[in-house]
Amino acid sequence: MSITIKDIAKMANVSHTTVSRALNNSPFINEDTKRRIVEIANELNYVPNYNAKSLVLNKSYNIGLFFSTIHNGTSSSFFHEVIDGVSSVIRGNYNLVIRGIDDCKDFNYVSKKRFDGIILVSQSESDNPFIYDTINKEIPLIVLNREIEAHNIVNIVSSEKEGAYEATNFLIKSGHKEIAIIEGKIGFKSSIDRKDGFINALIDNKMQIKNEYFIDGNYDVESGFSAMEKLLNLPKVPTAVFCSNDDMAVGAMKAIQKSGFSVPNDISIIGFDDSIFCNYVTPALTTVRKLSRKISIVGGQKLLEILDHSDTNGEKIYIDTELIIRDSVSKLAK
Repeated sequence: MSITIKDIAKMANVSHTTVSRALNNSPFINEDTKRRIVEIANELNYVPNYNAKSLVLNKSYNIGLFFSTIHNGTSSSFFHEVIDGVSSVIRGNYNLVIRGIDDCKDFNYVSKKRFDGIILVSQSESDNPFIYDTINKEIPLIVLNREIEAHNIVNIVSSEKEGAYEATNFLIKSGHKEIAIIEGKIGFKSSIDRKDGFINALIDNKMQIKNEYFIDGNYDVESGFSAMEKLLNLPKVPTAVFCSNDDMAVGAMKAIQKSGFSVPNDISIIGFDDSIFCNYVTPALTTVRKLSRKISIVGGQKLLEILDHSDTNGEKIYIDTELIIRDSVSKLAK
């Protein structure tokens, strides 16, 4: 049988209302009493009944974590890092409900009755109707991953263009002149930013931009493999490839090895995201570290602040990337 507030009240010799207020950190409860009640609750492994609390306080105790999609185009490592980051912040306070916008037939599912707040991991402008609908329903909203122009939303993004620029510049400084890119999923803002950073680095270094070195990808291993096969069939194979995420970099490395070439002796590879497996592939993958977990932690913290203080002031927060140099890039003689 689960422990209830009434059980704690009986042991603490106080009313169940006092227990409820103490566990909700009410300022109207004596600190010694509050501390004693919390200690008893911890000893009994008390778990709040969110359904009962929601009826009393008119709250759902649900936070929605929405992705543009949780299927095609969202890598498993990115997906897990975001969930882990948000969960680490809200654990014990709210239930986390995870959905993909593309799985919602309409937005009637999203309501103040169902969600106290929403964190959206946005990847394309197709998410805008969802954003506007959430704002109109006055549901507190945090948008991660994609930069948007809205004065009343907390927007937390990674400096992806700068990260791609740094990665490409590293290849150039390592002596590479024939550099290709395997692009991310079409329509995703991250794909656009990473491509822009790649192009800007070529321009700033007065490098020739070759159309045949721009190959579409889809943010998965399979597309990295097939894109690299296309590059390997070119009359002049590039000496280095910037892959717009790590999953595609792994696919590209597999295609190179299958063709009898080696990384990095014949072709250098750089990824993006710094997924957990980068240290465990051979050779270890040089990549751009995108702090997805940190972004999601900050997002969770900001949403809790809004829910606690009803603060709806907009804010834009940038999280820097970092180039992580490992073994998949070789230096060429200049």
